Amino acid sequence: MRADQFDPLPPEQLARWADLGRREDEVYFPALLGLSVEEVRQDYCRMRMPYRPELRQPGGVVHGGAITALIDTAVVPALAWVYDQVPKLLTVTLNIRFRGALFEEDAVAEGWIDTRGRTTVFCSAEVVGATSGRVVADGSLVYKVPPVT
Repeated sequence: MRADQFDPLPPEQLARWADLGRREDEVYFPALLGLSVEEVRQDYCRMRMPYRPELRQPGGVVHGGAITALIDTAVVPALAWVYDQVPKLLTVTLNIRFRGALFEEDAVAEGWIDTRGRTTVFCSAEVVGATSGRVVADGSLVYKVPPVT
């Protein structure tokens, strides 16, 4: 795990990410997948997607689209912790490399910032099987961060 490579968040920032995708008045896509934040640090996040049979494709493995969504979401807290309000983040590129299959186990993603510019942020992520520890996918992402108004 990479968490030790990143500084802790200020305490007031930690609470913001505890319920990513879950609000009383609305449900967002991360909540539909069951994604939960396990740890957030400056420019880093670890997130879990619990296994459930609905995430499988007909061949019995967890669908690549679910793993891709986990990668795309895991970098959001790592990217957005620096802002007072979460800006409208836009994924510009998302490159995924599947390195193995995920069978009936939770997926754990680590997402981190490689380079942070004023309006463009380069990120990376890796997904492992929570039980097996096997790397099942990794990705590189570029996000556009419009100015906060």
